[in-house]
Amino acid sequence: MRATPVSMEALVTGSGRSQRLPISVNSIGGSPRRSPIITARSSSSVVPAEKAIVAASELDTRLVMRPLRNTERVLNNAGVERLLEKEREKGRSLKIDDIRDEVAGVYPKVMIDGDMDAGAWSCGMVVGLINGVPTVKELIDGIMADAERLIRERLTGFLDGVPAAAKRARAVA
Repeated sequence: MRATPVSMEALVTGSGRSQRLPISVNSIGGSPRRSPIITARSSSSVVPAEKAIVAASELDTRLVMRPLRNTERVLNNAGVERLLEKEREKGRSLKIDDIRDEVAGVYPKVMIDGDMDAGAWSCGMVVGLINGVPTVKELIDGIMADAERLIRERLTGFLDGVPAAAKRARAVA
């Protein structure tokens, strides 16, 4: 029996602040900043991975496979430490077969079996910005609430045809 693959849905989004309407971004000369957010899944098997991601900081990642010229940033764990030890021992003579157990087939072990130390699984330094695992509904509701608040606070003048910054400048003068 073949296991059904489970993937964590990664939404490269952020708060409503980073999801301003394109017209507002262009109007105030800003650029949308994006931050990563993972969303909760119904599968309880992904919970250990979610916990590991939320607990991690940007300092909990390592670069692996450098001797193979196939560098990848991964979340540090016991499997990664085994891999790095093999890299140190073999140096430039390292071959993919030497580390196959630490890099091949790791995602099902992590995401389905919950084995966080199975080996190298990709994870950028951006992991340090992730501080929660909302449901998709909570994420979208939060983005919409932030966007609405920002529009009301900063862009009300556009509804009247006068940018809010221009109104403030006139009020100060």
